[in-house]
Amino acid sequence: MNSKTLDFQWMKLALKQASLAEKIGEVPVGAVLIKNNQLIEIAHNQSINNNDPSAHAEIQLLRKAGKKLSNYRLSNTTLYVTLEPCTMCLGAMVHARIERVVFGAYDEKTGVCGSCQNLVNSACFNHTITIQGGILADECKELLQQFFKRRR
Repeated sequence: MNSKTLDFQWMKLALKQASLAEKIGEVPVGAVLIKNNQLIEIAHNQSINNNDPSAHAEIQLLRKAGKKLSNYRLSNTTLYVTLEPCTMCLGAMVHARIERVVFGAYDEKTGVCGSCQNLVNSACFNHTITIQGGILADECKELLQQFFKRRR
């Protein structure tokens, strides 16, 4: 299987996590962590239910994966997430030494991997992450738009 096919496969799993988040009243964002083409962990947003502003899908994922692998460094991994990461999440990914981030929908308001800002190659970070955006972007965007439409 080529890397683009794998990216779609793993993003579909992240979308399932986003749907789980939506079912419990959370903003529908899901994330998946892969190493050597093996699933390490899955997670979704839990900020509302946990009353925790840091409980974004990516942060939940990093916490779970760190415990599972007994290491705060998650080197040689790829993180798939349905929405472009924010500053907090990108910073945590840098500290975790994630190798690659693949995201779905672009976030013009808070995305820092090229949309609102591009902090990926910022001098303040001591680790560089490879970024790929726009994988299943329409599906990811639609899920978010429908969620917010229903809330308004």
